[in-house]
Parts: sequence; structure tokens; C-alpha cells
Amino acid sequence: MADLKAKFLQVYAVLKSELLEDPAFEFADDSLQWVDRMLDYNVPGGKLNRGLSVIDSYKLLKEGKELTEEEIFLASALGWCIEWLQAYFLVLDDIMDSSHTRRGQPCWFRLPKVGLIAVNDGVLLRNHIPRILKNHFRGKPYYVDLLDLFNEVEFQTASGQMIDLITTLQGEKDLSKYTLSLHRRIVQYKTAYYSFYLPVACALLMAGEDLEKHVDVKHVLVEMGTYFQVQDDYLDCFGNPETIGKIGTDIEDFKCSWLVVKALEICNGEQKKVLEENYGKPDPSNVAKVKALYHEINLQGVFAEYESKSYEKLTTAIEAHPSKAVQAVLKSFLGKIYKRQK
Repeated sequence: MADLKAKFLQVYAVLKSELLEDPAFEFADDSLQWVDRMLDYNVPGGKLNRGLSVIDSYKLLKEGKELTEEEIFLASALGWCIEWLQAYFLVLDDIMDSSHTRRGQPCWFRLPKVGLIAVNDGVLLRNHIPRILKNHFRGKPYYVDLLDLFNEVEFQTASGQMIDLITTLQGEKDLSKYTLSLHRRIVQYKTAYYSFYLPVACALLMAGEDLEKHVDVKHVLVEMGTYFQVQDDYLDCFGNPETIGKIGTDIEDFKCSWLVVKALEICNGEQKKVLEENYGKPDPSNVAKVKALYHEINLQGVFAEYESKSYEKLTTAIEAHPSKAVQAVLKSFLGKIYKRQK
């Protein structure tokens, strides 16, 4: 695994140097240094799960055949396109959420010389993706499908982000609209498509598959993405900030989190009142009251039950798939996220 990651990071260096020598723009020293620093700060800093899983998935689809250097490079390049997409979303997301830290360091826009220049940096990150695809996939029979795939998933993610933002509008704090179906819609569009479906779809295209014939795979991965986000919501409140690399703010931010949705289902009238009075307030004492209520109604136990049920349901769906290679891809995804702590 460490070897794979080292190889993957080498590909990042190649892609970065190509972008810094893009013939479509004449770089001067200052712009070169800016983009160089901006990329290093925002693109390779995470766990790289999405990117690495393109290579993993492609390997499994090739059923143990030794990959050529070119195949490893191309699968890595697609993996990095997903990491670039992620960086673009996160840079802008952090501005919208007024976040302070990301991946254990200050958010990019919080750096003294960056500020709102980060908006344009987000746009640049987004524009790097078609440049990478053009450089390495233009001659491939699946080039147009790749462009379509990235465009569609970006549209779905931005639309999910929109539902999330307009639901948490300040001044309109109404917990009654927070339901499991709304939570599911947000999660499906905002997270599941780009984090779960996109890496596997990239691998399927590289393996010469037609995505139209793999709608069932998309369904399973979107389910998995939903489960992943519920874990994220859980860790935001109950996880260790040291381990997850950020301080959770879902309660303060009035987020449509799975925890608050479940709490609203379970609470009696008195408890609901405590939620309504304290949820979405920045004061630590309000947050503490919400957390105390979560403990009181045993949300940890409710989550543990949800986790085991989801795992069973997903395993059953995966085992129903006719292709053993596709099953292996889906099982490897599930294995990585089941009972994760970060």
C-alpha cells in the first residue's frame, strides 16, 4: 500500500509540472509560485482514498492481471482528477461554511495572503481537470465518456451542496423540515456520487465497460456513500478531533445531520424543546446541551444498530451482482469504510 501511495504521489508531481507548463497560458514567476503552492496546499493533503481507489478498482476489474506502467499511470491520473475535484469543492466549501481548519491545518482562504483569492483558486482547480484529461486521454475511445462523467458528477455535487446550503439558511431555523428523506437527498448528491460512484466509474471506463450497463453498481455505491456520510455525521459529534483532523461544527452550523434527524424521531416533547432551543447556536454551552441530549437518548446505540444493518444490506446487494470482479471492487470499498474511526 505504501508503495502504491508513493507511486501515486509521483504521478501528482508529473501532472503538476504539466499544468505549470501549460502552453495555453504564459506563466510568470509569481503566478507559477502561486499555483505551485496552492496545489501543494490543497490537492495532495488528504487521505487520497478517492484517488487511490481508482487504481484499486481497475486492478480488481483486471482480475489479477499485471498492470502495465501506462495503465498504472492513467488510472493514477484519473484518481488525481478526482482529488482535484475534491480540492475544488473543499476550498469553496470552507469559505461558504466559514470553516477554520481542514485536514489538520488552516483552511486555504484563512491564510493571510490568500483570503477571497481562494474563490478564483477553486475555479482554477476545477479547470485543471479537463486539462489533465486532454493531455492523457484525448486519443482514448472513452474520452468523451470521461468528460461527460466528470461534468455530470460535478453538477450533481454542486446541486447537493445547494440543497445543503439553502436548507441551513440563517434566520430560517426550522428543525421540522429536517427529515431522513431530505438528509438522504443532500448526501446522495453532495457526497455519494463523487466520492463513491466516480472512482469506480472511472475504472469501469478504463476497462472498456459501458456505464449504461452498470446502473446497479451506481445504486450500490450511492447507498454506500450514504452510509459513509452517516458515519461522518456521527464522527463530527462523537469522533476524536485529533483522529479526524477537524473540529466538528455540525451542531453550531444547524446542519441537517443524521444525528439531529434521528434525535427528532426519538425525542419526546420536552427533549424536542431542548433541541429547538439549542441546535444551531454557536455558544459552547448550547452545543453541550445538544450533545448531552444525544447521550441521553443513546444515539451512539442507534448508530451502532444502523451501521450493522447497513453493512448487512450492502453485503447482500453486492453478492447479488453477476460479476465476481465487480463484487470484489464493491467489497473492497465496503471493507475500507466499515467501522472506520476517521
